[in-house]
Amino acid sequence: MGRAFEYRRAAKEKRWDKMSRIFPKLAKAITMAAKEGGPDPGINATLRTSIQNAKGQNMPKDNIEAAIKRATGKDAENFDEINYEGKGPHGVLVFVEGATDNANRTVANVKHYFTKSGGIMVPTGSLEYMFKRKAIFEFPKTDELDIEELELELIDAGLDEIEEIEGVFFAYGDYTDFGPLSKKIEELKIEVTKASLQRVATSPVEFSDEQLDDIEKMLDKMEEDDDVQAVYTNIA
Repeated sequence: MGRAFEYRRAAKEKRWDKMSRIFPKLAKAITMAAKEGGPDPGINATLRTSIQNAKGQNMPKDNIEAAIKRATGKDAENFDEINYEGKGPHGVLVFVEGATDNANRTVANVKHYFTKSGGIMVPTGSLEYMFKRKAIFEFPKTDELDIEELELELIDAGLDEIEEIEGVFFAYGDYTDFGPLSKKIEELKIEVTKASLQRVATSPVEFSDEQLDDIEKMLDKMEEDDDVQAVYTNIA
């Protein structure tokens, strides 16, 4: 994956290690999923995945239940999903996914993060073709799991690729195959630590360590924002 990947991964783990930041984002994802498809994870696959991700980050059961209740109560919160695109320091391409109850506030904040770092926002849709959406499942390597056998089991469900990085398996598929892959992984009784739809750069770019430092400063600010759910770049 290269130096840039390790840099981004380590930096992201450092940021997401702060539970005060990640729990509100996980709770918002659960609330939105419950509001959209109902509060029963048994029949709401999106909610089931959101709960699974929250458990993977050691989010307490009480927090998860509270997030579901917020979707069904009389004072249920309404969030709109909204995307922003732009160019950051050194020309890095950035795709921001947000969930907000105040779009004016969110767009103003995101624009500030770009301009503060010397970047710019671009019209929605400008960078869509520069990223492809992928279904990604993460689960720990165990003695019982053989990567070649697992690949054969999952390929009919839409698996594109599976790889191991530092004791963790990453299974990739097209975003349209998220459901079939999730179902097959459940059938195989594999404990997934994270399942998500992510945007992967179609033409990744290498950046120097100094450039990555500048980029990280901007990404830190974006990912600290409660209205920002995920940030993707074209870093190689």
